[in-house]
Amino acid sequence: MHKLRWFGWSAIGMAAGLLLLILGFRWREAGPERVQADDLKKLETIIQLVERYYYRDITQSELVLKAINGMFKELDPHSFYIPREVQEQEEAEMSGGFEGIGIEFQIVQDTIVVVAPIAGGPSEMLGIQSGDRIVRIDGRDVAGRGITTRDVVKSLRGPKGTKVRVTILRPGLSQLLDYEITRDRIPIHAVSFAGVVGDGMGYIRLTRFSEASHEEVRQAIQRLKKEGIKGLILDLRGNPGGYLHMAQRIADEFLPADKRIVYTKGRVPESNTSYTATNVYNLYEQGPLIVMIGPGSASASEIVAGAVQDWDRGLIVGQRSFGKGVVQTQRYLSDSSAVRITFSRYFTPSGRCIQKPFENISPAEYEEDLRKRQEEGEFYDETKIKLPDSLKYRTASGRIVYGGGGIVPDIFLPVDTTTRLSACAEEAQRKNLFLLTAQEYVNAHPELKKAYASAADFAQKYQLTPEVWALFEKKAKDAGLTCNFDEATKSDISWLLRSFLGKFAYGEDARTRIMMERDKNLQQALRLLPAAIELEKTGQLDTKKYKTLLR
Repeated sequence: MHKLRWFGWSAIGMAAGLLLLILGFRWREAGPERVQADDLKKLETIIQLVERYYYRDITQSELVLKAINGMFKELDPHSFYIPREVQEQEEAEMSGGFEGIGIEFQIVQDTIVVVAPIAGGPSEMLGIQSGDRIVRIDGRDVAGRGITTRDVVKSLRGPKGTKVRVTILRPGLSQLLDYEITRDRIPIHAVSFAGVVGDGMGYIRLTRFSEASHEEVRQAIQRLKKEGIKGLILDLRGNPGGYLHMAQRIADEFLPADKRIVYTKGRVPESNTSYTATNVYNLYEQGPLIVMIGPGSASASEIVAGAVQDWDRGLIVGQRSFGKGVVQTQRYLSDSSAVRITFSRYFTPSGRCIQKPFENISPAEYEEDLRKRQEEGEFYDETKIKLPDSLKYRTASGRIVYGGGGIVPDIFLPVDTTTRLSACAEEAQRKNLFLLTAQEYVNAHPELKKAYASAADFAQKYQLTPEVWALFEKKAKDAGLTCNFDEATKSDISWLLRSFLGKFAYGEDARTRIMMERDKNLQQALRLLPAAIELEKTGQLDTKKYKTLLR
């Protein structure tokens, strides 16, 4: 089974014998045995010489680690070695859950970068964001100090209820931000929200392609159809990918039988595969469909978006996706560690390979691609998207789409820069004041849990009372937070207090609904139902008309 994920785990730690196991695996696949045996002997001799004569003590295990690091650095950005403990944590994330601070991360240029906070986890509650760089952990500098994935796992994960302090450098801010995070159990749900929003639109937020993702999406679609939805929005923003077969099955729910979903090409015969839709999965083959994507939508997300777009099945909206179009095969080693090796490239039904270039550029350049795209204005202006005209392809109805670097949306929605919190609200969030206020208030007023018919009813009708405000102001004073409560700040604080009150009284559903009130891209997507209807009926789309509608 191929596993397709977007993670930047560093290649670390391995016993000497495992190096021979890896190289032996490659040896059996290619080249004359005598030549390969000579190469292995040469490597073994070098390790022995360095171990014996190097100016300081160095172990064979250290040298093997360096050899592994060097080997994978020279391959591609998505091939790497996974230590046993990291592999176990990853499997827990994909199948159930774990205890920690609730982030997905990667190490970029010797710095811990938050890929995404996990929905409902303690980091997301405190306002930690995608792109944040963790520079200190418990007062210890970790940026530029050779930190490994193993180090990060040991430092940030731990028993529920324990605390860890992190210092964050946020792009666009000059000052560092300090957080004290209380670790918690992080349940991993692929569907973080499913419900009816706006004027009868079904909305599913899919955060990962884990083992449970397809079943969770099926259950969500079945429930929403019973509620009589007018159309469906599948939100893949910030979804870094996951298992290839989950992407295949989820896309199958939207496409008629025999429509190709994705195909792969590689060097060895078993890497050449093709996946087509079946009659088995067919819950939403008809009906208006909108798929939301952004720069954090990668791999499996791009497979689903690409198939939907190429068959003119649904409307793709948002910003250009990440651009990971390679598949990894994962092979386990004797100590339960693993190697993940780029096995093939995948192609959308129209023939697009949407992998962004990684040959002839440094790993640092590849890792910094999103930051560069943001700095060049691509997140805010679709004319800044740079894709060669030579990579034009056509959908089933003849619409032009592009390969060579992510999925370009049918209708571009700029990243919203107008909803940033006031400084006072941000500081209150970092100090956990919204969560603490809401938790105490709901515990003291259990009647609130029965005052509204549902989470949706609470989100729509509840307004803050003076008593809640007084409790928040007391906690702010106790925490040393002093600020000017102008109208903008009051609006931010009211919004966040309502969301946390909803969480403790009616669950994550209520909190998410209230947070959606300021999701400008979602509000715009809701207005694009007529465009999705037009595309489904005709296979064509008057993009100018609908862009004018959004102004």
